[in-house]
Amino acid sequence: MSIKPGTIPPGIYGHNRTMVTPHYAVMPPEGILESRLPGFRGTKVHFHTSPQMGARFAQALLVIEAGGGTNHPREDGLEHFFFVVDGEVSISAGEQEKLLSAGGYAFVPAGAPLGIAAKDATRLIWIKRRYETAEGMALPQALFGHRQDTPRVTKHTDGRAWQYLLGEARMEMDMEVNILSFAPGTHFPFVETHIMEHGLYMLEGQGLYLLGREWHECWTGDFIWMGPYVPQQFYATGWGETAYLLYKDVNRDVSL
Repeated sequence: MSIKPGTIPPGIYGHNRTMVTPHYAVMPPEGILESRLPGFRGTKVHFHTSPQMGARFAQALLVIEAGGGTNHPREDGLEHFFFVVDGEVSISAGEQEKLLSAGGYAFVPAGAPLGIAAKDATRLIWIKRRYETAEGMALPQALFGHRQDTPRVTKHTDGRAWQYLLGEARMEMDMEVNILSFAPGTHFPFVETHIMEHGLYMLEGQGLYLLGREWHECWTGDFIWMGPYVPQQFYATGWGETAYLLYKDVNRDVSL
């Protein structure tokens, strides 16, 4: 049987690294289709996770053309975190506005109108959730920063470092977003099983992630969602440093 050039032959089937379960998901970027949203121009939205998957937050990668962004200030009552993967973009939180380059980040508190205006073609991580109030705690304020200006803290094991982008143990915050960096061969000192939920975006490098009882290979651009109490461990492979951006919910009591 002759096959015309460019025609998919019979018997073809897909191989990929994607795994979606009720408790965790591994999402390589090539399989995450784009969406478009009202109120945005020149912007493709690649949703990583959402309540439809079982998460209690939403995370997406925004791919924005130069000159693209929001058409007007966005007010949805949610809190938002942005991290610039590459490009240059202006983020506004109420009356405050900052121009951010790759490695820059912004926290927009609940109730503050937000705006996005890309100066160059930009890829932007977008995390959003409904703020959970706590008795006696003032609402957190807008925050801007850059990865290169955030201290690296080494603990537990040599070769593994934290950067706390929103600070550590700030009780007014109901979430943290950190960058964890690993020298080749570095790994967690034990398998973690905890109440926190995670959204993980691989910034650089590669490694093996244990989720439940299965190991998954992951590298730059991959996304992983981990629900509460999923056993997890990471082992850095490759020749250079590996780093990922990690969201987690913190500082709030359980709901009964």
